[in-house]
Amino acid sequence: MLRSPKLLLATAGAFALSGCQFDVLSPQGWVAGQERNLLVIATLLMLIVIVPVLFMAVYFPLRYRADRPDSTDYDPTFTHSNKLEVVVWGVPILIILALGAVTWIYTHRLDPYRDLSALNAGTPIEVEAVSLDWKWLFIYPELGVASVNELAIPAGRPVNFRISSSTVMNTLSIPALGGMVYAMAGMETQLHLIADNPGTFAGRSAHYSGPGFSQMTFDTRAMSDDDFNAWVAAAKASPEALTRDTYLALERPTIAEPVRHYGSVEDGLFARIVGLCVEAGKVCVGDMMMQDKMGGGGLNGIANAPAYDYDRARAIDGFGNPLDLPAPEPMAFHEAFLTNPDLICGTGRTEAAIHVN
Repeated sequence: MLRSPKLLLATAGAFALSGCQFDVLSPQGWVAGQERNLLVIATLLMLIVIVPVLFMAVYFPLRYRADRPDSTDYDPTFTHSNKLEVVVWGVPILIILALGAVTWIYTHRLDPYRDLSALNAGTPIEVEAVSLDWKWLFIYPELGVASVNELAIPAGRPVNFRISSSTVMNTLSIPALGGMVYAMAGMETQLHLIADNPGTFAGRSAHYSGPGFSQMTFDTRAMSDDDFNAWVAAAKASPEALTRDTYLALERPTIAEPVRHYGSVEDGLFARIVGLCVEAGKVCVGDMMMQDKMGGGGLNGIANAPAYDYDRARAIDGFGNPLDLPAPEPMAFHEAFLTNPDLICGTGRTEAAIHVN
């Protein structure tokens, strides 16, 4: 009778664990290996406290229970023990010092902005990664090709990522190769990874970003140099070109986007993606900051508000459907100022030039 519940329990446990992936504990790259080592070292150091505490939580209640046969060891006058104080305070302090030293070393060693030139693993490959709704775009600026939802890299060579986003915050995560780094609109972050051996590793967004988040995944294919060159040649053979117009079409929200390749990439496209000015007539973020530093566009700049608008055209509802929002209207007091400039206080008004790309 007892075998059935045990069998059911074992089956349920196996079923629950079948969905687990142990990429963090089975690293396939130098960065992931270092992160695994840090995790193991930190866990072992903490177990120095955890294991004795678990043991004492069971031993002391049993050893000193009220109904024990021999209570001659009870000392009602006991108040203090220097030896216990040294153990209770000294051991945790030593563990904290050790954890701090190890964390300091690995934090600088695994800085995502630090390149992997110290590994002497050959010439790195440059990849510009962009998170879209809900897919990943990978641009290879040196090779002039791009791919959607597929990352191909040569095994044994460092990969230098430059990461950004077209809309909301996301994270680029390839657990088998290393930690994740955020992708944010209007900003550029960096990540440096390497795959030790050929293989296919799961990649995804690890930050919830809407209804298509669960399918915002991609395969990272680490290949030999010959296979990677063949992949690049096949990508170059694609008739599709990644231009500003095709990027704007690709940027529209989609779920479960299939893998595709682009045989050519327009120069400077990634810089425009980071600057939020891929669309014609939009002012890049860098120009906005320059104008703000110079005092802004003044009241005459209100008429150029559409050149600075970005999020409105990308608004979506809870199901990922685009929202058709009305165009912004100047505020009433701005209209009053435009019709009656004498209302403006002061004589010095800065009107910075507005650079539209």
